[in-house]
This record gives sequence, C-alpha cells and structure tokens, in this order.
Amino acid sequence: MTTTPAQTATDRGRMPAPPARRWWLLALLSLAQFMLVLDVTVVNVAMPDIGADLALSRAVLPWVLTAYTLTFGGLMLLGGRAADLFGARRMLLIGLTVFVVGSLAAGLAPGAAILLTGRAAQGLGAALMSPAALAVLTTTFTGRDRSRALGVWAAIAGGGAALGVILGGLLTSGPGWRWIFFINVPTGLLLLLILPTLIPTTHRDRARTPIDVTGAATVTLATGAVLYELINAGTHGWAAASTLVPLALAVPLYAVFVAVERRNPAPLMPPRVLARRPVIAGSLLMLVGTGLLVGAFFLGSFYLQRQHGYTAAGTGLAFLPIALGTILGAHGGGHLVTKIDTRLLAAGSLAVAALGSALAAGAGGPAGLVLGLSVAAVGIGATFVTAFTTALTAVDPDEAGLQSGIVNTFHELGGGLGVAVLSSVTAAGLTGAASTAGFSNAFTVSAVAAAAAAALAAFVVPSGVATAGSTPRAH
Repeated sequence: MTTTPAQTATDRGRMPAPPARRWWLLALLSLAQFMLVLDVTVVNVAMPDIGADLALSRAVLPWVLTAYTLTFGGLMLLGGRAADLFGARRMLLIGLTVFVVGSLAAGLAPGAAILLTGRAAQGLGAALMSPAALAVLTTTFTGRDRSRALGVWAAIAGGGAALGVILGGLLTSGPGWRWIFFINVPTGLLLLLILPTLIPTTHRDRARTPIDVTGAATVTLATGAVLYELINAGTHGWAAASTLVPLALAVPLYAVFVAVERRNPAPLMPPRVLARRPVIAGSLLMLVGTGLLVGAFFLGSFYLQRQHGYTAAGTGLAFLPIALGTILGAHGGGHLVTKIDTRLLAAGSLAVAALGSALAAGAGGPAGLVLGLSVAAVGIGATFVTAFTTALTAVDPDEAGLQSGIVNTFHELGGGLGVAVLSSVTAAGLTGAASTAGFSNAFTVSAVAAAAAAALAAFVVPSGVATAGSTPRAH
C-alpha cells in the first residue's frame, strides 16, 4: 500500500484539519503571503517621498528596496530548512513576529539607519515565514484541493506585486509613505492571534537535528551576492566592478556549498532535492514568470511617470487591470492544472505571456501598454500555478519547507534578473529621455524570453495531470 504525504503527516502527529477550517487557514496564509510580496514593490512609487522626508542620499535610497530583497531572497533556503527541522507552525509565527517588528521600525524610522534595519528585519521575517506558510499549505491540502490552493497562492504571488504598486501610490498620496509599513502591523497582529488556533501543532521527531551552519552561511552569502549583482547591474551596468565582484564571489561560494552538502550527514539541502526534475522545472518557471512580471512593473512605472507624467496614485491605478489579469490567470490555471497536461499548460501560459509582451512592445501609448501587459499577466499568473504545482505536488512533509524555499528563492532571483536585464536594455528611457524606443526594445526582449521559455517548458516540465497525491509522470 502506498503512503501518501498526507498520510505520512498524520502518522507523525498532525491530524488533518476539517474542510471549512482548511479554507479559512488558506485565506489567512494567503493574507500573510500578500504582505510579504506587497513589500517588494510597495516602496517603488514611495521612494521620492521617502528620500525627501529623510534626506536620503542617492547612494542610500536604492537600499530601501535592496535591504528587503537581499535578506528575503538570501535567507529563504535557511528559512525553508528551519521549517522542516523545527516545525512549519513555529517558524511561521516567529517569522511573522519579526516581520511585524521590522515593519513598525521602518514606519517609525527617523533616518536611514533605522529604516534600513527595519527593512532588513522585514526580509528576515519574510524568509522564515514564506516557506513555512507554503509548507503548511502543501501538507494541509491534497489532490485537487491542493491544486486549487496553490492557484490561490500563485494569484497572491503575482497579484500582490501589482497591488503593491497600487497601494503604495494610494498610501503615499494619502496618509503618507510611513503607512506602507504601518499597514502591516495591525494585519500581522491579527494573524498572530488567529493562526495558532487554526494550525495544529506537529510533533517533530527530527527537531533535535543540528542545523547545517556552514551550508546555511555559504548558500546565504552566495545567493545574496547574486541578488546584489542583479540589483547593481540594473543601476550601474553589467561591466561595472560592483557587478562583477559579487558574481565572482558567488561562484566559488556555491561550489563550497555543494561540497559541504555532499559531506554533511544532515545537510541544509540534500543534493538529491535539486536533482529532481519537478523541482528544476518549477524553479525555472518561477524564475521566468517573476522576471517577466516584476520587470514589467518596474519598466511600466517609469514609462507612465517619466514619459507620460502620471502621478504615483495614477500609476498605481493604471496597473489595476494588470493585477486583475494575474489573478484571473492564476485562478484559471488552478482549475486547468487538474484537467490538462501540466507541460501543455506551462508552454501555453508562457506563450500567452509572450503575446502580451509583444503587444506592449508595439504599444503607442499608456492604453496599449496596459492592454499588452494585462494579457501577459494572464499567462504569467497561470505560469505561477504551474510552477508551484510542478515543484510541490508530491512533496514529502519532511522536505516541504525546503522545496518551498527553493521555489521562493527563484521568485526573488527572477525579480532581480528581470529588472536588471530590462532596465539595461531600456537604459536611456529610465533617465527621462523623450524617446520610447528603449521601452519597446525591453518589452521585445520580454516577448522573446517568454517564447523561448515556452519552447523549453515543452521539454523540461514533467508531463501529466496533477492528481491526488501523485507526481506528474515524467517523459
């Protein structure tokens, strides 16, 4: 008799939650994830106000975004493994607490030091919380319900980034930029009050396993170096020393990490996990999808504000159809993933993203740009569902946090890569030049990248329909 992940979880002391309770748990976990994704983009349109209010120099200002992204992405694997070793429930609540404290500190910040410390604390909390929340989700739901739940999660992953721009614009134009951080505090406290009553305590027989400190340190430094390199490339170019040095450091650090993991009897990330085809395919889909979406928001914001004089609030509202497109695509993908071949869904979703990006490249103005990006967002939303479902369909409960951390790490890497590549292509348009040729070229690159990824997905993504507790067949 085959033991399913859900049965394994129950055998280890975790009783399955009643159906109604599970969906309430999904709603609250999605709200928690929404806060984390929101804080990646919510500061974008608020940057000028933050800089003016706190008298931040041009060298310091980019770190308001970078301090969060680096700690969030760099510590994700550590957070995922900690969830497996010490319990997803525990790490979720610890991460949420750290995130709330960091948000309060950032909102109250009188200057650069406290603001950046608060943003780094937010990133640490997010790195502990996000993979733990996704691990709870994947071990709470099974079969078609899991696919639907992952569809909701994917909608949050994509829609939250777009809604972050919208909310950031409205709050900055209204009560002020500090509220982009303050809004997390009551929401987080409410979640801390309710979530413990919905998530059963899991008895961990591996709780005393020592954490792989050397592996954690090397992979965190390596991933942080890559993220810094990508962020820096968008500002200073790919040939700058500040871009090349982190990349040169990342390569040997990853090599050391692999060597350490092969020798450690209790590794942070067992090498066999990364060798799994579903994990590779899901991570690739997440990398491409996030790069397309975050890059589009970044460029679109500059296009509307610099080229067409939109206000922060106006830019945020203009992105509303794109946010809805992402949510619609994820919702549709959540239904289709249990009905059609996953490989076909992945390739088709990326093809739609390529079509939308091509429309944006040929846009003659704001309306055409928003229309094209909205079409692309539908495909990207469905791509997110396929990414999560492919990587996490039949995950073992003891590795749910780790595999969630891997997929989420590629989410952060994808965002950094998308912004770095597209901003490099656009170049002059970001400095306020009148010509829109750079934006057109950048969205053409997006279209080509999405089309290439669609062709690759037809070979890399495992074939099969997502079913109850089974891994899609690989051909």
